[in-house]
Amino acid sequence: ADYHVERYHRCAKIMEIYEGTTEMQKLTIMNYLKKRM
Repeated sequence: ADYHVERYHRCAKIMEIYEGTTEMQKLTIMNYLKKRM
């Protein structure tokens, strides 16, 4: 059975991973721009 709690937990995990990815992308872009200046 798929309970709401399980679904929210899965969603939270996915968001956690996604947030980490966007954070790394921001750092990569910032470093790239610093090198170009």
